[in-house]
Amino acid sequence: MGPRPTVSAHRRIGVDTGGTFTDVVGADGRVIKLPSTPGDPAAAVADGVRRAGGTDELAHGTTVATNALLERRGGRVALIASQGHTDVIEIARQARPSLYDPFADRTPPLVERVMRFEVAGRLDAEGKEITPLGAVPDVGAPDAIAVCLLHADLNPAHEQQLAQQLPGEVVCSHEVSPEFREYERTVTTVANAYLLAPCRAYLEALVPIAPRVVVMTSAGGLVPLRQAARLPVSLLLSGPAGGVTAAASAAVAAGWEDCITFDMGGTSTDVCLIRGGRPEPAAQRSVAGLPIRMPSLDVHTIGAGGGSIARVDPGGALVVGPQSAGAVPGPACYGQGGTEPTVTDADVVAGRMPLRDLPGIGRLDLHAARAALARAGVDAAGVIAVVDAAMVQAVRVVSVQRGVDPAGLALVAFGGAGPLHACALADALGMPAVLVPPRAGVLSAAGILAAPRQSDLVRSWPTPGDHHGLDEARQELAAAAIEAVGEAGGDVEVTTSLDCRYAGQSHELSVRSAEQFSAEHRRRNGFSLDDALVEVVALRASARVAPPVSLADLPVPARSGRHRGPTSIAEDDCTIWVAEGWEAQADPSGSWLLTRQPREGR
Repeated sequence: MGPRPTVSAHRRIGVDTGGTFTDVVGADGRVIKLPSTPGDPAAAVADGVRRAGGTDELAHGTTVATNALLERRGGRVALIASQGHTDVIEIARQARPSLYDPFADRTPPLVERVMRFEVAGRLDAEGKEITPLGAVPDVGAPDAIAVCLLHADLNPAHEQQLAQQLPGEVVCSHEVSPEFREYERTVTTVANAYLLAPCRAYLEALVPIAPRVVVMTSAGGLVPLRQAARLPVSLLLSGPAGGVTAAASAAVAAGWEDCITFDMGGTSTDVCLIRGGRPEPAAQRSVAGLPIRMPSLDVHTIGAGGGSIARVDPGGALVVGPQSAGAVPGPACYGQGGTEPTVTDADVVAGRMPLRDLPGIGRLDLHAARAALARAGVDAAGVIAVVDAAMVQAVRVVSVQRGVDPAGLALVAFGGAGPLHACALADALGMPAVLVPPRAGVLSAAGILAAPRQSDLVRSWPTPGDHHGLDEARQELAAAAIEAVGEAGGDVEVTTSLDCRYAGQSHELSVRSAEQFSAEHRRRNGFSLDDALVEVVALRASARVAPPVSLADLPVPARSGRHRGPTSIAEDDCTIWVAEGWEAQADPSGSWLLTRQPREGR
């Protein structure tokens, strides 16, 4: 690999494209917030870079992959699977989407049955050939061909042979998700093939915008544009990952190594548990109802944001989201043609948001917000209570359900709407403090700007109960990760981990070593089986190269004084609501620290 082009720290720009706003943060501290352009997302990116004065390197987080999967706007895919296994993608798992709803449907597969083909040939459970590869099927002319054969995670030979004989764009499971579990590996491989066309078209549109483009992955690191175009399934958590890593850094700087990040934007809310200053990892997450098995941060997402639309359902209950007003037409108070009531409209009517000009929007319209709520027959307090309850439950998913009591953690609030609702969430969960980092409204873009280049690799371990040779295999995987990230060994931070389980279990936990597994199992599940055999099913390695600019290098906005609630603090990129009984004061790290006011007489 050739030498890496030199990038001036002062000429790097981070851009996060969300459903409502596109945020731009420059290494010089410049912040630009402008409405997203859903019809052509690259147009807002180009406009933001132009307003920032151009760049040598664009670090980018995008929702294009997620939206294409949610809206089913991918390419036409053919699937080639081992003989007798073409319907694995539809049979799926035993779990039902809704246990007590007989009319609930499973998420339909991304490949229609007529486009599924089988091929003879078989490997055994250790990856040894039983039957040679058979004749290549005629799949026609799809946009992409997904190949997922039995046990290819242990031996890719059959998939490689097949790929050499197929025409057009071929995506093999051993290159996308080389892990066991046939259903999840097949879905992930198909999803990657499905996303190739829309993501490649978008990423190619970024090429004229900057001399060099790097893209944020779900695992919290940047990869070159070409790699992102080959593996678009790795971008499904692209933007939120930047916010999580930046929020974790801000929390550590303020003395909170254990916290929960709370990112409420225009269309969704993302929460993540931080332990020891590091975001919790996840080997798999569900996107659009599909299990995607890729290295990622353990971010839980719900459809609740400032643009979430409120309505009364046929049963008379108040419902908020997941439908969103988005960037176009947006909340009614934006004055851009929106007429349906949203969470932002409720915040404006409740007096939480000062009537001021928003970037690219103009002055907030209180009259339009009131009218929208009245037409729908909903009130501001009710809308806020419903959306807060949904977000409280999301925080419980990444804390209580992970064996962690949120009462000992800080809540790190960011995104355009996060700081407006953080006090209510902290009250409901008994959390002692809320942190609002500098540049909270554009924190994901700042995190993307300061993200490392990163390579994340995973390999199945063929003999779960036999750990002989495991240390050598970890070293080999670490070396491969270093080579993939493209730097000399001394410039790279490398971490490795193992996916472990007790013999007989169906699911595993990722730990630094097999010796740590029982302690982690006890923390997560409340018990351990100290005499049981610990099996290793997969190895992981992550290599990171420090970026040319860090969050500490960015100018910190001036924050001072003490603010007692109820009151709002208006900043250039967000509004902070200090609820009654709370007070905010500037932390030396640059964050606002919100805590409960001491009761009088104590």
